[in-house]
Amino acid sequence: MKDLKYLAAYINPAFAVGGLLLGGWFTYMNVIFVFVLVPIFDQVGPESEDNVEEHERLKLLKKSLFDWLLYLNLPLLYGILILFIFTIDQNSLATYELVGNILSVGIVIGTCGINVGHELGHRKSKWENTIAQLLLIPALYIHFFIEHNRGHHKYVGTEKDPASAEKGQGLYHFWIKSTFMGYLNAWKLEGKRLQKSGQSALSFKNQMIRFTLVQFTYILIIYMLVSPVALVATLLAGVVGVLLLETINYLEHYGLRREKLQNGRYEKVHPRHSWNANFQFGRIVLYELTRHSDHHFIASKKYQVLDHHDSSPQLPFGYPMMILVALVPPLWFWIMDSRIQ
Repeated sequence: MKDLKYLAAYINPAFAVGGLLLGGWFTYMNVIFVFVLVPIFDQVGPESEDNVEEHERLKLLKKSLFDWLLYLNLPLLYGILILFIFTIDQNSLATYELVGNILSVGIVIGTCGINVGHELGHRKSKWENTIAQLLLIPALYIHFFIEHNRGHHKYVGTEKDPASAEKGQGLYHFWIKSTFMGYLNAWKLEGKRLQKSGQSALSFKNQMIRFTLVQFTYILIIYMLVSPVALVATLLAGVVGVLLLETINYLEHYGLRREKLQNGRYEKVHPRHSWNANFQFGRIVLYELTRHSDHHFIASKKYQVLDHHDSSPQLPFGYPMMILVALVPPLWFWIMDSRIQ
């Protein structure tokens, strides 16, 4: 039964569906769950530094259940997206209901979409990579598949990585830098890949060109089928998902830097180069994303067997609470800057 604990990750999309169906102030159920209830559960619940035993690890890696819990996010995400678009297009919603639905579905795009896409994007099979890319479409962030795997993981904790926040850098400045520089980096990385194989960056073999066409097609289909209000709401929900991702990027590596060696290269990525949070409920609903140090240490490692490392720095609160703290830069600096040392 303990393997089924990750079903808790479906609570937030369930609340989003409830808000869409019930309307009114129920549209904020998912926002309240993620940013009020989860932080409370994190603080009153246990933290755990326990790691999976080696004999148990092999069993967990063989169980397809953990993979299917990820795969099912694909129909779930698009089902919620269709319900969201239909609800806005066919009903006259009050402004507060519209905002509530945008925030709730945006959270789903950030968690069921980008977070699960991130996990599957590190897998070796092409069809899992395809699912990852499909999960990134609603956020209009398919380039993340390129930049995160080939850019962020290589340059994390250095000035070459826009997704690694410097000490003293505020969240809102980081949003702009990471979003735009990450997008440009994806084009550069894909151009270099094609150049090495002697192919033109302007060919259809350029993933960024294909990704761009897919995203424009996605927008065009919605534009042709529904009202402008529904289209704008869908795009705004995608923005919410992206800002969630970038805020998590911000708190995962804030102020942590890899040493530059005498040969000009950087030291190997160690567990100390990512902030972790061992609050059990937050770990479960995010598919162990908060054990981020081990993910960077071994990027291909599946979420159900990620380890705690004693050398990894720990956040004082779980991810949802730290997101709220980051929205108030003076409070963030006061809490975090003294911890970096």
